[in-house]
Amino acid sequence: MPRHVPPSLTRREAQIMEILHRRRRATVEEIRAELPDAPSPSSVRKLLDIMIDRRLLGREYDGPRFVYFPSATPEDASRSALRQLVRTFFDNSPGSAAAALLDLSGEALSDDEYKRLSALLKRGREQGGKR
Repeated sequence: MPRHVPPSLTRREAQIMEILHRRRRATVEEIRAELPDAPSPSSVRKLLDIMIDRRLLGREYDGPRFVYFPSATPEDASRSALRQLVRTFFDNSPGSAAAALLDLSGEALSDDEYKRLSALLKRGREQGGKR
């Protein structure tokens, strides 16, 4: 069974998705208020239109303005963001990223976390040989 591949997001799209997943719904001005170095309202609207065309967002009228909401699941958005992070900072190596996360926490893994990670590592090794 083929896995669903989450869409690749630009930095700005990822910022917008994070805002909308946290807020659930937002207007252009509410989104702009939370964007770092926010572009003009028309630029944000254009980017939102592109994201709607890519089926990342939906929108509906709420009084005199549009309200935007995510159509991608939080899981898809987080996978896309992680993929981008791994590409950018870990030379596209999930193993290096996982090692950095484990090193960052400084705490021992619980038995359940260890079992889960061991199973994922085993599955990753088995799938890696089939590519």
